[in-house]
Amino acid sequence: MRKIIYPTVESYIENLCDEEPILLKKLNEYTQKHIHGSHMISGHYQGRLLSMISKLVNPKVILEIGTYTGYSALCLAEGVQKGGKLISLERNRDLEVLHTKFLNQNSQIEVKYGDALETIPTLKETIDMVFIDADKGNYKNYFDLVLPKMSTGGVILSDNILWKGKVAETIEKEDKHAKIIHSIDEFNKKLHEDPRVEHIILPIRDGISIARKL
Repeated sequence: MRKIIYPTVESYIENLCDEEPILLKKLNEYTQKHIHGSHMISGHYQGRLLSMISKLVNPKVILEIGTYTGYSALCLAEGVQKGGKLISLERNRDLEVLHTKFLNQNSQIEVKYGDALETIPTLKETIDMVFIDADKGNYKNYFDLVLPKMSTGGVILSDNILWKGKVAETIEKEDKHAKIIHSIDEFNKKLHEDPRVEHIILPIRDGISIARKL
């Protein structure tokens, strides 16, 4: 992955980050060794950021769109209120065995399998926090579906919204990710212009945006 901050700065802040909990370290190691696309895992530094934001928001209900191996779910769940829950939506049911092995160690996490665009409308809970980290072409659709279900002051985090910094560049037609980059750029501009939220982008890892419902 192309770095969007200086590698020396990235190493510095990672070295001063709180230690990775043992369960997360084991999940990280398992993902790197056994799961295809292991670069997609949130990882130590971003995971601690997600944990910190979740603890600051102190949500009763979190919705995660895109579970992958469950690293981000475990991090976000650290801030869930007692009696609350994290609902994670995942299309790939082949990961269920892995989720059972690691995510079942936290009783507040529930994984629902299937198409998130179909599952989100069925959710009855009032959502306090959302983490979007699934197919980039549907970010706008996910946002529009979840926002009406959120509490005032609720927070939406969206991952990979700088896409290696390419959203700020002129995209070449031959770039195989051109469609994805354009979709992310449109999503970023949508959040910036949407009067229902206030919005900021953090140049962390591959970029994370934070939108707060007004």
